[in-house]
Amino acid sequence: MALPSIKKNFAYSMLYQLLEVIVPFITAPYLSRVLGADMVGVQSYTNSIQAYFLLFAALGTQSYGAREISRNRDDIKAYSRLFWEIELMSMATSAAALAAWIILIALSSTYRVFYLIMIPNLLGSMLNITWFFNGLERFKLTVIRNMFFRLAGVAFMFAFVREKGDVVIYIALLSLINLLSNISLWVYIPKLTAKTAFRELRIAGHFKQTLAYFIPTIATSVYTVLDKTLIGLITKNNTQNGLYEQAENIIRVANRISYSGINAIVGVRISYLFVENKIEEIHARIENSMNFIFFMGVGCACGLSAIARRFVPLYFGAGYEGVEYLLYVLCPISVIVGASNCMGSHYYTPSGRRTQSSKYLIVGSCVNLVMNLCLIPYLQAIGAAIATVIAELTITMLYVRNSNNYMSLKLLIQIGWKKIISGIIMFIIVFHLGKLINISELMIIVIQIIVGMAIYILGLFILRDKWTVKYIYSLIDRIRKRINWGS
Repeated sequence: MALPSIKKNFAYSMLYQLLEVIVPFITAPYLSRVLGADMVGVQSYTNSIQAYFLLFAALGTQSYGAREISRNRDDIKAYSRLFWEIELMSMATSAAALAAWIILIALSSTYRVFYLIMIPNLLGSMLNITWFFNGLERFKLTVIRNMFFRLAGVAFMFAFVREKGDVVIYIALLSLINLLSNISLWVYIPKLTAKTAFRELRIAGHFKQTLAYFIPTIATSVYTVLDKTLIGLITKNNTQNGLYEQAENIIRVANRISYSGINAIVGVRISYLFVENKIEEIHARIENSMNFIFFMGVGCACGLSAIARRFVPLYFGAGYEGVEYLLYVLCPISVIVGASNCMGSHYYTPSGRRTQSSKYLIVGSCVNLVMNLCLIPYLQAIGAAIATVIAELTITMLYVRNSNNYMSLKLLIQIGWKKIISGIIMFIIVFHLGKLINISELMIIVIQIIVGMAIYILGLFILRDKWTVKYIYSLIDRIRKRINWGS
């Protein structure tokens, strides 16, 4: 099978990441005002509870499945058999998770209605075969599908979510859109797979393999989901969860800009490169990805911190004042998680070292759990934010230190120090710039963003950051060629 164009796949991925930036940017201010911080907190808390059931339902198949399909992509009979084996196993685990969810509904009283309308999420997990298309690097199909259903969900939200009590409708919409989105991909399966004799399928072996992916996923959930659960259980305050959820939404957008697109695309290609034993190319791709992550991550982190004081009240409205301080704490996450995610998707997963990476994730999870229990009672949501940053930094350091020279702390410093200095200079100037301008809040933020981008890139040119200079000149050259070709 011919290798799909990694540039085209990256373009499709970035297109979807752009949509994932624009949609929350449009919907978050509306939902924050319509639902209020307390109802946003309810949605966040109930979603954190279901996340544990979804983790068991998926059982690591997203990463494991993509890896196995990628490794066998040149043999349609082999990857077709793998598809059905892994998917049937996923259906079985999803069915078990659904049964457990129904028991929770029967035992719950406070959130029973919310849990009931979230059932389609588990059905969607049962039918989620995105991993198959990722393994074949058919990102165009998944991106177009995701974009259509994402936009449809936004349209329905604006049409039907009009007041605080409509939080039930909002949660139901999220669940149904997720289910329909996953169902839609099945129409392509007959075209991309060969006929498979079901009596030849062997599912049991995959169950053992996916456990190596499931364990780090569970460990990761401790600091991506458990913080929200603990905020709800310890503080008994839905508003605190609402503030934390909105801060995370902003950070999630920054993360999508910083690393989600490139890590997903390049990680799948590196799985193939490991099979071909192209070690030098793997090293080069990891270093290039890390440069991109630091370039985007530092810019987003410092820029967002600089405008947070004006941006939060304008964006979310009244009642969300605490989000500003959460953003100050959480902003470094874009770089820290980007680096660890890069090593996980570019080295540990493609090389079959998930068991090793699981140990580091478990260490980070333990750090996060202890810090959460110590800090949330006193600092509430801010305590959870501090715990998350410390845990993520611990994991990143362990990932880099034990990566067999595919990355090192020395190389990480070489990649990042000029970008960090340029980002700090940009933060100082942009932060104080807002005090000197006496116009509308929106226009001040727009000016801050434009000036911030210019200062950041100019700073990198003055410091002669090799990757940035090369990337910008390459981008300008491509634009010039297209203009000349068009004329």
